[in-house]
Amino acid sequence: MSLETLTPSPLSSSATAVAPVFNPAYNPSDFDAAVMTTYGRFPLALVRGEGCRVWDTQGKEYLDFVAGIATCTLGHAHPALVEIVTQQIQTLHHVSNLYYIPVQGELAQWIIDHSCADRVFFCNSGAEANEGAIKLARKYAHTVLGIAAPVIITAQASFHGRTLATVTATGQPKYQKDFDPLMPGFAYVPYNDFAALETTIQEIDRNERRVAAIMLEALQGEGGVRPGDLDYFLRLRKLCDEKKILLILDEVQVGVGRTGKFWGYEHLGIEPDIFTSAKGLAGGIPIGAMMCKKAYDVFQPGDHASTFGGNPFACAAGLTVGKTIVAQKLLQNVQERGEQLRSKLRAIVQKYPQIFDEVRGWGLINGLQIKPEIALTSVDVVKGAIEQGLLLVPAGPKVIRFVPPLIVSAAEIDLAVAALERAVSKLI
Repeated sequence: MSLETLTPSPLSSSATAVAPVFNPAYNPSDFDAAVMTTYGRFPLALVRGEGCRVWDTQGKEYLDFVAGIATCTLGHAHPALVEIVTQQIQTLHHVSNLYYIPVQGELAQWIIDHSCADRVFFCNSGAEANEGAIKLARKYAHTVLGIAAPVIITAQASFHGRTLATVTATGQPKYQKDFDPLMPGFAYVPYNDFAALETTIQEIDRNERRVAAIMLEALQGEGGVRPGDLDYFLRLRKLCDEKKILLILDEVQVGVGRTGKFWGYEHLGIEPDIFTSAKGLAGGIPIGAMMCKKAYDVFQPGDHASTFGGNPFACAAGLTVGKTIVAQKLLQNVQERGEQLRSKLRAIVQKYPQIFDEVRGWGLINGLQIKPEIALTSVDVVKGAIEQGLLLVPAGPKVIRFVPPLIVSAAEIDLAVAALERAVSKLI
């Protein structure tokens, strides 16, 4: 089977597919001359997508197992999303939050009906959603708990965003370098290590401060695709209840069906007090959301805002993504395709034990761990996969991440793993 002969999955096919338009004369140096170099880009310019496939300026076809880094929930040019965004842009795409926006209320209610949340705040991105969660936790600490100097604990190897507060919350020094002074009021602990968490809380208490919140990812994405441990989170929830500490879960990458459940916390047997979402929520249209239980909704008019947050265009897309996940039973597809992918990746680990250690993940967010002692990096493998017509994304220097659209088919999983194996065979 080749990329040229692969037909789109029934879940993603469109009767109104647009013919490819390519620009072989495109020069990346023109791009670099105009755009800040905040990304280390691969030498690839993409111009069109359909389903789980994308095409570059030369007309070459790729299987997209990056999906905008876990963002294109329904793949590319999904007919339901095309229809609603076309309709919405022709009707009303943006008004101020000074007025009621009916579709924003509909999306908020849809989230509430499919989660443990009671209230929703909309913004534009995961970083904004996490920023909102940090502000909400601090206000609750000051106004309800009477904490003068609240501390928020996050995990080492975490990733929560690029704003000054969220990059401080991110427990990776490489993202914080040269941005001092960082925001005060954060402490870091190893992920899934309950003893270390207890020790850190005790140390904070001894220094006459107090922990207001613990903010964690249900599964660490940028930190190497590391799932939360069930026992750890059960003990964590109990601890937070006993000590009146807010539990915040960052669901920016794993929410909205990515793990085979609507939310990552559903794998952990607990409910958070506050949680966040963004990437997959509107299938690639910029949106973010911060959700909380009613008891923690202490924001008042003027406390927080977002000009573009919750506008009709983004919310119409988000509501369509959510309804499509239900209508097309995509959670079942995520579970089945995830099992298929992990099984095939484990076979690659067994075939190349000198290169790979293990496979980790839930649903359609999976990581292939490269042995730490060898020189090969995740970027090396990603570059090799591009040559074979497969797009993958690193999750740190030694983990290759697989996050295809939720509509991916069994045939596309097979094709992707075959391309990966071809790439690996050329690297050893």
